[in-house]
Amino acid sequence: PSPFQTTLLLQLNKNPVEGFSAGLIDDNDLYRWEVLIIGPPDTLYEGGVFKAHLTFPKDYPLRPPKMKFITEIWHPNVDKNGDVCISILHEPGEDKYGYEKPEERWLPIHTVETIMISVISMLADPNGDSPANVDAAKEWREDRNGEFKRKVARCVRKSQETAFE
Repeated sequence: PSPFQTTLLLQLNKNPVEGFSAGLIDDNDLYRWEVLIIGPPDTLYEGGVFKAHLTFPKDYPLRPPKMKFITEIWHPNVDKNGDVCISILHEPGEDKYGYEKPEERWLPIHTVETIMISVISMLADPNGDSPANVDAAKEWREDRNGEFKRKVARCVRKSQETAFE
């Protein structure tokens, strides 16, 4: 385990970010974390308790971790397998599709804290322009208070039932 990751975990426990908590999945593996994200207030996700895993590469912090929701979540920027697709988790450097500026992508200065703040902000304000879940993005654009809202509400209810399993 890198001293860097040990430091990260300590920093996180000292300065908890409102809306989530994090810990190791297994005390012997500093590369795999479990996070609980509380649905932000005044959003469709409010009241939800969503479990996700962060998997760090061996060359972290030069490369970003991968994040995957374990709890089912209906969101334009989370694919149907639960993989989170936001700029801050994309490999550093130029975007070959030209959507993102290099400074929007992964930088070694990012921490679990900045990732979580980005994810909480993503829940509050989805990016429909480059969706990972095209169906959710279409519903979010065309029927935000109908079908989209119903699916999110179902995920929130389910997340509350399974949060502490």
